Amino acid sequence: MERMGMVIGLNAEKIAEYKQLHAGVWPGVLDRISACNIRNYTIFLREPENLLFAYWEYHGTDFEADSALMAADPETQRWWDVCMPCQKPLETREEGEWWATMENVFHLD
Repeated sequence: MERMGMVIGLNAEKIAEYKQLHAGVWPGVLDRISACNIRNYTIFLREPENLLFAYWEYHGTDFEADSALMAADPETQRWWDVCMPCQKPLETREEGEWWATMENVFHLD
């Protein structure tokens, strides 16, 4: 199992909408996340900076392949089309990233 975290900005005028969307994530999107070996997925919001921090545990063996399966899923694509206008990617993210990956520097069970 690998612990993973990512961060992205959230447009201030979209906070209520983003919260409402995530209060009722579409069942097909939740199913796809699980099918791609992601567990314990959590998104935190930090205001007033309007940063979203996502944490999950990856239980698969090929994250790139599972990420590609998720990205190819039509319902997940529609979900991203709804959520992405709410988000504000960090200028410092790596080439090709939307959410910026984070380094795991500490963990205690």
